[in-house]
Amino acid sequence: MKDQVEKISLGILIFPGFPMACLTSCIEPLRAANEISGQEAFSWHVIAEQDQPIQSSAGVTFFPDYTLADAQSLTHLLFASSPNSVFDNPSKANAALQRLMRNKTHIGAISGGVFPLARTRLTGDNPLSVHWCYEAAFQAEFPEIPIHGTVICEEGAFSTISGASAVFDHMLALIEKRLGGDVMAEVACWFQHPFIRSGTVTQKVPAISTAQSQDLLPKQVAKAIQHFAEHIENPIQISEVADAVGLSARSLERSFKKATGHSPLTYYRRMRMNQARQLVLYTNDPIAEVAYMVGYATPSAFMRHYRETFGVTPISDRRAKNSMRVGSDDVLPSG
Repeated sequence: MKDQVEKISLGILIFPGFPMACLTSCIEPLRAANEISGQEAFSWHVIAEQDQPIQSSAGVTFFPDYTLADAQSLTHLLFASSPNSVFDNPSKANAALQRLMRNKTHIGAISGGVFPLARTRLTGDNPLSVHWCYEAAFQAEFPEIPIHGTVICEEGAFSTISGASAVFDHMLALIEKRLGGDVMAEVACWFQHPFIRSGTVTQKVPAISTAQSQDLLPKQVAKAIQHFAEHIENPIQISEVADAVGLSARSLERSFKKATGHSPLTYYRRMRMNQARQLVLYTNDPIAEVAYMVGYATPSAFMRHYRETFGVTPISDRRAKNSMRVGSDDVLPSG
């Protein structure tokens, strides 16, 4: 007879427009671990602020098992949401979260869920993992909170997980801790998930308009991109970047075009536009303020480049995003 283990109880706190992939990536590996081990080592519960159905980003509706106010005896609670999610009654929700934390529930968030978690102000200055596609918007709203570029951050009292694939890795780590490496490996193989990452792995960030991630680019091109990323608000000259990576401006131009298909200047502008789009879509900052935040001296030049890049003005882009709301939040990819 197999040794029984203490049950891990996981709550997934969902908000309208939450990424469905994050929910299934929590539940499926735990279900498989129970089946493989022949034990009810894990239980899971879908939780919401209100006792009413919640529609996911994919349009599939879920009925919560119970409300946050009624939650108790949870080992872990993970927020799953879009970046725009907020509690309808923040004070009541915070009281429920503080009660759970006093009872040793470990609080965390997946993908866009880091936003409503940070809005509770319970995380203080604890570092958090933020999906790369939300970093600019998160920094704009929470400049005091350190961001980790790792797939998972478990420093301090909170676990923050960058996306659906990363939460699968996190569940595998829980399975290994409770049931051992053999069960964990079998679960991973069930789902053909062969590369089991630790939480300290750096997030993969796509290189613009290529089939590669940034870490697969030539070393000096990758270093130049890092310099660009560090100079979004205060733009840097291409010649300065070339000096910094030990190349002539002409050599950097050739290397960039060979690796990415773009000149360094075009690539740099696209990086600034991508960051601007985060701010347009996921914050309420005025468009003029967004322009200054990505290094434009005048809103007119910013708006012209934004339209050239995305085929739409920033104002129209924001309006279109707001017209795609599910309940009180946005339809977003799983992240």
